[in-house]
Amino acid sequence: MNREEKQEVVLALQEKMQEYGNFYIADTSGLSVEKVNNIRRKCFESGIEMKVAKNTLIKIAIDGLEGDSSEIFAALKGQSALLFSKVGNAPAKLIKSLRKGKEEKPQLKGAYIDTAIFVGDNQLDALVSLKSREELIGEIIGLLQSPAKNVVSALQSGGNKIAGIVKTLQERG
Repeated sequence: MNREEKQEVVLALQEKMQEYGNFYIADTSGLSVEKVNNIRRKCFESGIEMKVAKNTLIKIAIDGLEGDSSEIFAALKGQSALLFSKVGNAPAKLIKSLRKGKEEKPQLKGAYIDTAIFVGDNQLDALVSLKSREELIGEIIGLLQSPAKNVVSALQSGGNKIAGIVKTLQERG
């Protein structure tokens, strides 16, 4: 691979990193071609894009991101597959589902989610439990609507009581 081809790969990776905002680094070494193809198919079905590149090129692409991302460089050892997703926890859920049973791979090496960095396979459960942006927005909207609904229902059900109190006060005074 010549210098121009390497530069093209780095630029393509940076575009993906910026487009998706989230990416995972996974270890698929030692898996058969059939299993890797199965992972690619599952990725496609889940809206996750999978790319394989050399660690040095991935490191250069990450260096181009805003902020200090050097923590994730520790994950760039051995064979690395990048999983890009718009939803921060989707690749974690996919990796978890692929490892049901006795499977040890794919293994999570690291993740970059909205500028937060997670390194190591022990972070997988934490990443699975992360809520997506849409889930958080839904929860916030639900919390904001709840007090308003309570006030409206109290006014509707208590409207007759308030009218009765006002009528009683008018009769007395």
